[in-house]
Amino acid sequence: MTVHPTAVVEDGADIGDAYIGPFCFVGSQAKLHNGVKLNSHVIVEGETEIGENTLVHPFAVLGGAPQHLQYNGEQTSLVIGSNNIIREHVTINCGTQSGGGVTRVGSNTFIMTGSHIAHDCHVGDHVIFANNATLGGHVKVGDYAFLGGLCAIHQFTRIGDYAFIGGCAAVAADVIPFASAMGNHATLVGLNVVGLKRRNFSRHAISELRSMYKLLFSSNHTFKERLEIVRSAFSSDEVMKVIKFIDETQARAVMAPDRTLKTP
Repeated sequence: MTVHPTAVVEDGADIGDAYIGPFCFVGSQAKLHNGVKLNSHVIVEGETEIGENTLVHPFAVLGGAPQHLQYNGEQTSLVIGSNNIIREHVTINCGTQSGGGVTRVGSNTFIMTGSHIAHDCHVGDHVIFANNATLGGHVKVGDYAFLGGLCAIHQFTRIGDYAFIGGCAAVAADVIPFASAMGNHATLVGLNVVGLKRRNFSRHAISELRSMYKLLFSSNHTFKERLEIVRSAFSSDEVMKVIKFIDETQARAVMAPDRTLKTP
């Protein structure tokens, strides 16, 4: 454990074998696991837990009060996993009582400069936030998703596993796993084939997803009818993941392609 003499660590904080750099502030309810490193000028407040070997760069604020008009100082929390990189000026807020009380960020995430994760969001593992990517409240982001720079995800929206969100995209509908979304307002532009190849998905799995995508978003029948056709026509784990995502309770509609644009 190393605490710089200019840092402030309040009584009650559990900082394990962490490094607390110059001019950092760690509140009394914080818990830092072994190997956490706060470079300098980092604020950790509220009931915030940060997992092992997470690196936090200057001017990040973790565990701040939710930006919610109905929040009145209730006891809520932020839980961050292990092996994350959190860059400069990132803000991640605690949850709200009405939203479950906990904001969660998984492990092995890379959160670039200026990104914001609002109250009650749940972010999976191996997620990448490019600069200034922004999540509204209650957003759920699946594992291995990529959020492009300056994108904005509307509150209560879900981003599926392995999805790709383009830079400056304004996302106001759920994005199915493995898909790519771009534009303002964003629409689907196909599958995240580059990401799938990088994660070593087989050619067969990608082919199955392509066939599923074309059928699910064709112009024939209603969406519900097409979903049932997909359910009976495919059995791969990847397609089942998409079907499960759609079947789950939704606060927002599922994003679809813009039929006026050519899908790559």
